[in-house]
Amino acid sequence: MPYLTAAGEISSLITEYTQAKILWIDTEVADYQSRYPRLSLIQVLNNPEDMTGNRVYLLDVLDQPDLIADFVERIMTNDAIEKVFHNARYDVKFLGGKKAKNITCTLEKAKKIPAYLLPLPNYQLKTLATELCHFHNIDKKEQNSDWGKRPLSEEQIEYAYFDCIYLAQVYLQLLALETKLNIDPSQENLSLLTARYIEIEQQQKILKSEFEHLQERVKKAMLAQNISETSSCKLSSYERKIIKTQFQELMNLVEIQGIDLDFTITLTEDIRKNLGDNLEKLTVNVDQNTYWKITPNHQESEED
Repeated sequence: MPYLTAAGEISSLITEYTQAKILWIDTEVADYQSRYPRLSLIQVLNNPEDMTGNRVYLLDVLDQPDLIADFVERIMTNDAIEKVFHNARYDVKFLGGKKAKNITCTLEKAKKIPAYLLPLPNYQLKTLATELCHFHNIDKKEQNSDWGKRPLSEEQIEYAYFDCIYLAQVYLQLLALETKLNIDPSQENLSLLTARYIEIEQQQKILKSEFEHLQERVKKAMLAQNISETSSCKLSSYERKIIKTQFQELMNLVEIQGIDLDFTITLTEDIRKNLGDNLEKLTVNVDQNTYWKITPNHQESEED
């Protein structure tokens, strides 16, 4: 877990990282809740097999804008290097922003995996590391500690390097899950696939029916008992206003007031019927798309 503070050592390591194919990166930010947050640490791992932290380098860049700029210039904007973050949008704000290239975010990767393959209460790195990689007793209390003070405590340093280890292992597990989704459609077993589809469809109907029934019961019970919130649910109301007018009145107003309402409208089936042959007098743009749907075969009659 090398902790580098000397500018020369950090610059040399950045040079070494320019040869990497992939880097797992995390950051710690001082004064992150203020109007002027400062990048404190850049943690970098270049070997996902390292579980000891020996290959995790902590780069102390607090109030060293030249080192941050060097890292951005040679690493973050280098399209040949894949940079892996968790919640990349946050970290990248401090590391080049829109100039950064070839960024992978494990948070976004996890969100794209269906819940049946990745059933989690949330997508925090701690949750992913626990559920996917079986890390336990992950302590995140140092996350909100003072990263602007120096020297850093041993607890802060230990916390900082562990996140890169979690990140790399989560990344590898997510890649493995993605392979289950990248199936060649021409090689699918349609008999098994469609049978499972129908099974899930039936379960979904039952769950939807029960959900809607319970939803109404809960609303009615809370209203009847004058309860706005329980430990599980909160009851709130909202109003939605829909303003309608006769089209001819609108056209008359446009003519009288000279209002410019030159915009495209969608001609619904009812409007087209009312227009009849007059439809041919209009200049229309037709968007035509093909959609596919599947329906169960041999569907039993609802009366049977």
